[in-house]
Amino acid sequence: MSTNPSLGERGGPEPRPPHDDAYPDAYPARHPETDAETVGLVGDTVDHAARQTLGDLDLVAAEVERLEHPGTGVDGLPATDQPSEDADQPSEDEAKANASLGRHTTLMASGTAVSRVLGFVRNIALIAAIGATSSVANAFDIANKLPNMLFAILAGGMLNAVLVPQIVRAYQSRHGEEHVNKLLTLAGIILLALTTVLTLASSVVVAISTTGWTDDETRLAVAFAFWCIPQLFFYGVYTLLGQVLNARGQFGPFMWSPALNNIVAIAGTVVFIAQYGRFTPDGPTADPAAWDGGQIALLAGTATLGIAAQALILLVPLYRGGFRYRVRLGFRGIGLRSAGNVAGWTFLSVLLEQAGILLITRIASSAQSAADVAPGTAVAGNAAYSNALLIYLLPHSLVTVSIATALFTGIAGSASRGDLAGVRTLLSRGLRTVGVFTIFAAAVMVVLAEPLVRVFIPTAHGGDSVAIAHVLAAMAFGLVGLGGMVLMKWVYFAFEDGRTVFWIQVPATVLLVGLSWLGSQVLPPTQWVVGIGASMAIANTLTFLLRSVGVSRTLHGMDARRVAAQHTRVLLATAVASAAGVAALAVVPDDATGWVASMVVLAVVGSLMALVYAVLLRLLRVPELTELLAPFTRRLGRFAHR
Repeated sequence: MSTNPSLGERGGPEPRPPHDDAYPDAYPARHPETDAETVGLVGDTVDHAARQTLGDLDLVAAEVERLEHPGTGVDGLPATDQPSEDADQPSEDEAKANASLGRHTTLMASGTAVSRVLGFVRNIALIAAIGATSSVANAFDIANKLPNMLFAILAGGMLNAVLVPQIVRAYQSRHGEEHVNKLLTLAGIILLALTTVLTLASSVVVAISTTGWTDDETRLAVAFAFWCIPQLFFYGVYTLLGQVLNARGQFGPFMWSPALNNIVAIAGTVVFIAQYGRFTPDGPTADPAAWDGGQIALLAGTATLGIAAQALILLVPLYRGGFRYRVRLGFRGIGLRSAGNVAGWTFLSVLLEQAGILLITRIASSAQSAADVAPGTAVAGNAAYSNALLIYLLPHSLVTVSIATALFTGIAGSASRGDLAGVRTLLSRGLRTVGVFTIFAAAVMVVLAEPLVRVFIPTAHGGDSVAIAHVLAAMAFGLVGLGGMVLMKWVYFAFEDGRTVFWIQVPATVLLVGLSWLGSQVLPPTQWVVGIGASMAIANTLTFLLRSVGVSRTLHGMDARRVAAQHTRVLLATAVASAAGVAALAVVPDDATGWVASMVVLAVVGSLMALVYAVLLRLLRVPELTELLAPFTRRLGRFAHR
């Protein structure tokens, strides 16, 4: 395997043939519904839905054309190192490429959107069962996060950096299916062993993740964890089978199977509520000591059953597509050594990030016990953070991930050929398009934080809603940085450079943990998690800037003037739209806090902000919004003419 240049250290990669040592057309994959469950405070951990995306035939044709004709760049553009950087309006070729990207993004976002809706329904039911800021909610939140955290540390690095890429490469080899069976067997053995050991050690894992809890709270969290940690195995199975499907060109099941997970979890929670009643601050389910084995098994067991169903349902389309899994124990000749360098650095990055997350989780989990407040007062803890994260990640999962996923294949292909202009063009397009959404989405979350929480989490009590809204508003300032840093990270992966990602992660994690700890020293405990949200926003921004420096040096620029000019116009439009939203909120009665009233406020004020924003983008000549909305408008037009 050739030595790969480290971004930021050399001017660029040596040109290489498309499938010789190039990072394959795959990339780190995560469970699409773990956003709200992971405690990915820095941001990469919530980079969840990395999926192979060649669903549209025009994108497949474009990729084949690029591989067969290396002289052409992205979407047929000449592969020069001097793309136009001063044209604010896209060329005809770029406009066609953007339209194709828009269609593909719409297809991906629709699958994610369905799962998101069901995820919110599941969360609403869960809060109705155990509350949003109660000690029971915090105990379940810790237990249900543990398999995600453990997957990221112990299995995610191995799967994402080593096995997933080799699955895609295996299908390009002569004995592809046999190699895939060997990879699946190896991964299954490792996952099963890790899951067994960690399930038996659930008390140790919970003790590491929490501090300041009572014995009853700790015992309940350990009991929940014993049922939840087996999710680790099924997360791995889902990732592996999903990538096999993608490598075979079967893209739909991987996108839609998380919906089954949510349906199972919703059913289990509804049965729990029917059996034990809704949560009240002074009710029996609010007392950790009052929980018995049946309650624990029903709530946590159905959560794990949902993950198992999500993973195992993928066997059906695999079987129908002709794939037959057979146990293969010979592991030589499947290409694992070639991925060792990138895997090592990727694992170190994940380990460092999760260490920071663990420290921050301990701060969040101790906020409630440290707060000197009256009984029943809402104090944002780790469960409140997860609920805020669920809303915070909506624009990221629906738009940013879809755009970045659709672009990654082209970025990886261009990088493998040393086509720096092609990478620059795609990265510039991604940054501009993502920025149009994330900048405005962040403003909406700040201006309308409380109505958003009340609408999306209607079962939360009044004080809980306010506590979660404050956390959401603090997080929102990091949404733009999150989108940018994810795009940058995938450029690093396209060049097989895990080392630079790790070293950039060091100051970002130190800053995140340091600021969060400082917040716990100077802020009251009721605001500790708000401080964590603000620290995450700052760390995301720093990570984006540091990664941008390295990428820019390698690509000899990032089309920075064009991106900066467009972002300036977007910020101007967002500022005016935000001012309009604040002015509209000023006339809303203080008692408009019910679900219906909050929905009306959100619809009216949100629509006003969106209208002002869209008009200003049009006047300021920002075309990306129109291009990405084109698939929706075309479908509406066809529907209207039926």
